Order: sequence, then structure tokens, then C-alpha cells
Amino acid sequence: MREPSDNTVLPTQPRRGPSAGRALTLLMLASISWIAGCASMGTTGGLKADTSKEPYLLLRLSERRLYLKDGERTEPPGGYPVAIGKARFPTPTGRFQINEMVENPDFLMFDFNDTSRPNRGRIPPGINNPLGLRWIGFAHAHGWAVGFHGTSKTQFLGQAVSHGCVRMRNDDIVKVFARVKLGTPVVVEP
Repeated sequence: MREPSDNTVLPTQPRRGPSAGRALTLLMLASISWIAGCASMGTTGGLKADTSKEPYLLLRLSERRLYLKDGERTEPPGGYPVAIGKARFPTPTGRFQINEMVENPDFLMFDFNDTSRPNRGRIPPGINNPLGLRWIGFAHAHGWAVGFHGTSKTQFLGQAVSHGCVRMRNDDIVKVFARVKLGTPVVVEP
């Protein structure tokens, strides 16, 4: 299956975080095409916590690597390789918090160039789903939610190819998902 180039996505099967009712509402909103982006809409809050005292995620866009920081420890020491937003849709920088977590998300396709067009289809959860095995939402940019998600297209890791989201190997996103929770701080550096 070819990696969609002008599509957005919406996870619709939350297992941690939002209620099933919220997921249904998000799906209905997506069907009227005013949601666009890598995921559903959620609450973005500024980072309130002192990141030196609790685990947090550190994304270094220039390195194209994600680090799980826990006090003085970094896991894994070399970080995780990621793909980031392309020049037209850059991954936002700043301080955020995880606001949504979904295991085995659905992928709903939309046209980035014309969000008024109807839903272009659904790809069910699974290893070949463009969102991979996990979704971790943390920000909003370009009019849609942005987050970390899995991908089976690992040849794109290390590149700026997404619509703002951060793509990771499925094995890596599953490990990160198990270590974070709603409210975990996310720091994105240029």
C-alpha cells in the first residue's frame, strides 16, 4: 500500500484517554470534513510541569530523534529515530502535554488541499495502517491535531515528510506508549 500524500487521519478507537462517546463525536465531525490533520482534535495545554522532576518526551527536530527523559536518564541513550513534518507542514516547536492516547487507531483519509471534500475512506487498525499501532497526540498545528504515531514505512525515518506528525517504528511507539500517560510533558526543540 502506498503512503498517502495528501490525506489526514483520525484515530477513532481510544483505549486510554478520551471516552468512546468522544471518539464517535470526532468521527462524526470528520465526516463533515472540518477536521483535518494527523488526528482528532483535543486540548492542547502549555507545559506546566518542571521537566527536570518527572518523565517527559524530548523531540529534537534537527536530530530527527525522540528521547524519553526520566530525571538524569535518557531512554534509549541514543533516542528513537523519527520522521517529522515537511517544510509546508512543520512539526510545531514548544512545550506541550500529551492530550490523547489511542491503541490500534483507525486511519480516516482526507484531502489536505480541500478539507470540504467527503471522507475518502477508512483503513482499519493494524500493522499496515498509516498510523501504525499507536497514536500519542500532543499539539495542534495547521488546523489539525499533531502527534507521535507508528509507521511501517521505516524508510522515511530521518526525513521531513509528514503533515506535522512524528512517525516512528511501530516497535518504538509501542515502547513509548507504555511509558507515558495523559499529561506527560512533551518538549519539541528546533
